[in-house]
Amino acid sequence: MAATDWNPLLRDQLAEPYWTELQSFVAAERARHRVFPAHDEVFAALHLTPYASVRAVILGQDPYHGPGQAHGLSFSVRPGVAVPPSLRNIYAERESDLGLPPPEHGCLDAWARGGVLLLNTTLTVRAGQAASHQGKGWERFTDEVIRVVSAKPERVVFILWGAAARRKKALVDTSRHVVVESAHPSPLSASNGFFGSRPFSRTNAALEDAGRPPIDWRVDGEV
Repeated sequence: MAATDWNPLLRDQLAEPYWTELQSFVAAERARHRVFPAHDEVFAALHLTPYASVRAVILGQDPYHGPGQAHGLSFSVRPGVAVPPSLRNIYAERESDLGLPPPEHGCLDAWARGGVLLLNTTLTVRAGQAASHQGKGWERFTDEVIRVVSAKPERVVFILWGAAARRKKALVDTSRHVVVESAHPSPLSASNGFFGSRPFSRTNAALEDAGRPPIDWRVDGEV
């Protein structure tokens, strides 16, 4: 991890035996297989969204496991890469909620820079093999990230899509923060409660109710 304001909050995790084992596992995987995202993008969510700036969290699971997709932010893909189905549905809900037409790219860097922590619960994956790095220690680390965000005194909105993300609600102090939850935006489940859930306007209403600035939900290139 490069030096950011997250480091003092997560330093104890980096000293735990599981962390050494996890990094050894990932290094061995990279030696034998293609692993996503690139080494220097594994912690992109923490680099692009400083702890002090976090106003919302969108929790994902695995990084995308297709070539050129993952770059360290949940649901986001690099510019020039086809927009994945779940993100297309996120954009469709954003249009329904806020009136913003879907952009042609799937890069959510602007959200990250604007205070949205785009955190996957597992930070690496073997190419072409979904869930291949689950249960190796990343979840312990990202659970701690959620806990330290929940320790912030000012309101944060946790956006939890799907059963796996919603289980992380147990890590959130809901007396201080707000959880916006629904079905996952995957085509398999989006019609079962994601569409019509209005997560973007609900997040901003919760922030403004606490006297915090709303999130700008536009992406790069939108005006």
